[in-house]
Amino acid sequence: MTVLHELLAERGVLLIDGAMGTELFARGLGSGDPPEAWNVDHPDRVKAVHRDYIDAGSDIVLTNTFGGTRFRLKLHKLEDRTIEINRAAATIAREVADEFDRRLIIAGSMGPTGELLTPMGTMTMASCADAFAEQATGLAEGGADVLWIETMSHLDEIAAAVEGARSVSDLPICATLSFDTAGRTMMGVTGTDAVARLAELGVAAIGANCGNNLADTEAALHEMRAANPDILLISKANAGMPEWHGTELHYSGSPDVMAAHAHRQQEAGIQLIGACCGSSPEHLQMMRQVVDGELPVPEVEFEVAVVRQVPKGRARTGRRNRTTRAD
Repeated sequence: MTVLHELLAERGVLLIDGAMGTELFARGLGSGDPPEAWNVDHPDRVKAVHRDYIDAGSDIVLTNTFGGTRFRLKLHKLEDRTIEINRAAATIAREVADEFDRRLIIAGSMGPTGELLTPMGTMTMASCADAFAEQATGLAEGGADVLWIETMSHLDEIAAAVEGARSVSDLPICATLSFDTAGRTMMGVTGTDAVARLAELGVAAIGANCGNNLADTEAALHEMRAANPDILLISKANAGMPEWHGTELHYSGSPDVMAAHAHRQQEAGIQLIGACCGSSPEHLQMMRQVVDGELPVPEVEFEVAVVRQVPKGRARTGRRNRTTRAD
């Protein structure tokens, strides 16, 4: 039994935190600057984000290491500090969690390398695994409870990340993919594909994060649950759709929208629920209150992905609107 199973047995549903990047931008991170550098340059500001999400009710805190592989850090000439930066991030999150009198899980965020595997690109499975092993080393040394592979589109990259992580750590591993192209990832992976491959890899939990919209994320998770009724599932969707307001990017999902989404996911049997891009501690606070039954489910209109079969077995995703009504 993993730490996730232990805490789920106690609480029923675990709430994951929300977006990190937008919260750091609000605290002064410059456009194009690496958020991961703040783990060593401005740890107090990163701590403040973690603290706000825990205050809002999060049970699981993701470290500020989404771009923490040497491939991503190389873009900022930080690749030689990979272990240091990841260790610092996990230490920061651990220190904040220890301020609270309830048990919290620190998840070491491991995002995609940004490279393509051979033969489409130049990254080999071995070099990919090595990069994730290096990142996992720092996260484990800093006190992470689980390793959290997220926003993936290619199952081979996840397999390499799992291989690398397990070569240096025995921490439980979670993995999520981003579904953004007619119910598939950018590389064509379906929810059913993901469950089959990742269950074979023995990860502790799988799911969907980020993505094109709430409807596609919910549809992918429905497909995963149908494929495997027993595996732990993760939902960490974006706060609605991104919209440009002049020169600023905003997300359409209000706290009401995300709270209603969290309720739908809870009703669908998803055990680990959070939010991704465009979310804030305010979103998470309302999600917590609705999931716990402290507030009625907001009445909001939402889209449902409708999968239609087309020739050669390919799926086409349409949309229809429904309303979530208050209990």
